[in-house]
Amino acid sequence: MTHQHASHDHRVHERGHEHPPQQPALLGLLDGRPLPRTELDRRLAALRGGPRSSALPVRGSAEDRQLRRWVAQVILTEELCTAEAAGRGLDVGAAPPVRLDQRAAVELGSITAAAFEGSAAVRALYEAVTAEVTVTPEEVAGYRAATARPAQGSLWRIVTPDGEFEADPQTLPDALATALRSVEPGQQVVVGEWTAALAGERRAGPTETDPKPQLLAAARRTAFVRWLDHARAHRLQLIPGLEHPGDPAQPDNHHRH
Repeated sequence: MTHQHASHDHRVHERGHEHPPQQPALLGLLDGRPLPRTELDRRLAALRGGPRSSALPVRGSAEDRQLRRWVAQVILTEELCTAEAAGRGLDVGAAPPVRLDQRAAVELGSITAAAFEGSAAVRALYEAVTAEVTVTPEEVAGYRAATARPAQGSLWRIVTPDGEFEADPQTLPDALATALRSVEPGQQVVVGEWTAALAGERRAGPTETDPKPQLLAAARRTAFVRWLDHARAHRLQLIPGLEHPGDPAQPDNHHRH
């Protein structure tokens, strides 16, 4: 065999042992369509390079893997809602930026709340999905009966990093109420997990605010969460290592009952 033929056979032999091209890392599958992991890696790098990087968990720890799962689920929620909004022909640009209050964030859940604040498509879809949600007069009356309280007494206007609210001082944690009484109005106090200031005080009158807007907002959030849970279950396929952080089957979920 000539040297030329031997070289040719050697190259053929090498090509026969070449590894197939490496598949790109995936975030998950949406309606069977692979979603690249690029955006997840970008956001995690931005967190690590951001001003709050010192508060992040140690790299490689269980908490770090849980953070990665949480960010992945936020992106998957955004991708799902973007696809659904496009399918419905929604005007995503008409959804203005929103900063959720603490109650709304808790009712939506941290993943959906983060996606809601970060994605116009999520907000546009929320409006569309919950447009026909209503609250009945019976529900309003039941809420009033359940929350009725004596008309007399004082109400404090409390300012927290998450917003303002009014509260009867008798309903506040004792330590917080004592701390607020001990400082000048407007001065911030920190008690346990509370950071608050007393902005003002008024006598509670016989009039009451209409609870219907608050009840309707809560009902809309509940309806959206139900719709989203159903859509996630039927349209998203998760990748090992990027499961929902609350999934009891994944190894880093240490929340046990």
